[in-house]
Amino acid sequence: SPPAVLLLLSLLGLAAAGKLLVVPVDGSHWLSMREVLDMLRQKGHEVVVVAPEVTLHIKPSKNFVTKMYPVPYTKEEMEKDFKAFFQVSFEEGSFFERFFKVYKGMKRITDLEFSSCEQLLQNKELIRYLEESKFDAVLTDPFVPCGVILAEHLSLPSVYFLRGIPCGLDVQATQCPKPPSYVPRIFTGLTDHMTFLQRVKNLLFDIPNVFLCDFAFEPYSKLASEFLQREVTVQDLLRKGSVWLLRLEFVLEYPRPLMPNIIPIGGVNCAHKELPQ
Repeated sequence: SPPAVLLLLSLLGLAAAGKLLVVPVDGSHWLSMREVLDMLRQKGHEVVVVAPEVTLHIKPSKNFVTKMYPVPYTKEEMEKDFKAFFQVSFEEGSFFERFFKVYKGMKRITDLEFSSCEQLLQNKELIRYLEESKFDAVLTDPFVPCGVILAEHLSLPSVYFLRGIPCGLDVQATQCPKPPSYVPRIFTGLTDHMTFLQRVKNLLFDIPNVFLCDFAFEPYSKLASEFLQREVTVQDLLRKGSVWLLRLEFVLEYPRPLMPNIIPIGGVNCAHKELPQ
């Protein structure tokens, strides 16, 4: 729940208020994070949010300082790509039809996100400001690993606030078991009770993730290596996360193992509205 998330993040500054750098992901990712930031500000923490000038939902607020940077695309272009991706996500069809449609739609969105990250890391004035600001920690959604790269550059502990990462890179980075014998993969339609042949099918459906990871994160690995001036991969950087606040709830999802620094906070996804009589 949001109070639990607030308690966990408040520990960053111990008894004193802390200074938190936030590198969010736009869209629904931001809507969950914004509520936590509002509560942190009420507790006296100083929050600085870094975001592109063109966004869907990220807007300046009195509860945090917003540092924005220019990007080479328009809001119309971004909204068009997001609407196309959402439409494809709800279409029916075979596994391969859905996979390639989602792949194509995600490619357009990841191109925008990568361009935004590239512009941030190349913005020398903004990077200098971040270096001089003496933050205590970084709060970021590693779905787009730009904040992960910044945390490494600034030598700051990082708290990940996420629903998941494409191709299961979060599972690989934390070395967290996710056995195909009882954790069903996306698009399979299977449950956690499978026959032997269904388990084989579940394992085979995991193979495309190998290629999806390369497609989604190899550009960020190259960008991080250039920015940090040493050879690194996104998986290397993700491993350094101090705490993973995972927005999942096992009431709604199949159970799977979690590592000690992974904390489920599924309630934060829900809007707090009183139901009518």
